[in-house]
Amino acid sequence: MDDKLSSASRGLTLAPTLARRGSPLASGAAQIARLDALELDDALGGSFDAHLERAGLAPLRASGIEVLQLNLGKVCNQTCAHCHVDAGPERTESMTRETAELALHVLAQSDIPTLDITGGAPELNENFEWIVREARRLGRHVMHRCNLTVIASRPFAHLPAFFAEQRVELVCSLPHYRALNTDRQRGEGVYEGSIAALKALNALGYGVESSGLRLVLVTNPVGAFLPAAQASAKLEWQRELARLHGIVFNELYAIANMPISRYLEWLENSGHLERYLQLLVDSFNPAAARGVMCRTTLSVGWDGRLYDCDFNQMLELELGAREGEFEQATPRHLRDFDLRALASRRIRTGRHCFGCTAGAGSSCGGATT
Repeated sequence: MDDKLSSASRGLTLAPTLARRGSPLASGAAQIARLDALELDDALGGSFDAHLERAGLAPLRASGIEVLQLNLGKVCNQTCAHCHVDAGPERTESMTRETAELALHVLAQSDIPTLDITGGAPELNENFEWIVREARRLGRHVMHRCNLTVIASRPFAHLPAFFAEQRVELVCSLPHYRALNTDRQRGEGVYEGSIAALKALNALGYGVESSGLRLVLVTNPVGAFLPAAQASAKLEWQRELARLHGIVFNELYAIANMPISRYLEWLENSGHLERYLQLLVDSFNPAAARGVMCRTTLSVGWDGRLYDCDFNQMLELELGAREGEFEQATPRHLRDFDLRALASRRIRTGRHCFGCTAGAGSSCGGATT
């Protein structure tokens, strides 16, 4: 672990990743097989495509590209219990400068308005600040998904001021406004570091309505249930974070846990897997399905490969990979980028997609209805 990563991880309780442990669930194909093997009480056989068809939404297609989501890699200073990326300090997958340049070239040659940066902890990629500056130079809106603890560490203490200077929208993970639930999901010490980071951001104007510096918090359940209603949860969080710590923020995204990767392992080990997937299927909402993020977002892997969403990326479901079912002409890498083909592509789906369409819906932008 390099010095910056070691410093960013200091004080946190870290668990080994699935990849480090050699777990079968480190494989996307194994995760898909595990979900497909479950026998569910469902008139449509637990088929996501069948539910789409009954709702008049099949086949699911993109309706344009409004967001280019760039995953800078799987290196992270945390190893959260729910992580769909299986990220951690010992991971080595990280976007190179060459691939980052391809992504910025795509932005420059298109009218895609938003760059959404995610990881891992994107800050740990050596090209992170350059990517932000270049995207802003192109006049694009930049969203950055931050786990908060990394910017609370000394090597990255300059980043809050950098974000403010570049007018970056921050979308920050915080499972709960209390320490117990947050540390249960993310590791001991995460809550303390997150609160320190939020106070630093508030001091620069983030979360203050008149500043224009947008601060969004993201919460996901600590357990096998759907998130609370987003609007009412936002009011509760605003009240409690202000009371407990004097912290303000602009918006709260309440998202469901996706039944893949480390959360899938937790569901299996705790005996909740079949019940949770049944809950997602039973809660399928056609209105939420119409607004799923994959219809307007294109996900880019650390190696430049293209995916419908960050979840499909982690399951290694590449675009156009199934002969006879998906258009084989669909570009699969940044070097072959074709906006017209990608903007109307057919989207790959599976049982995991019920996680985005249950209840009020769940996406990188929170509830979809």
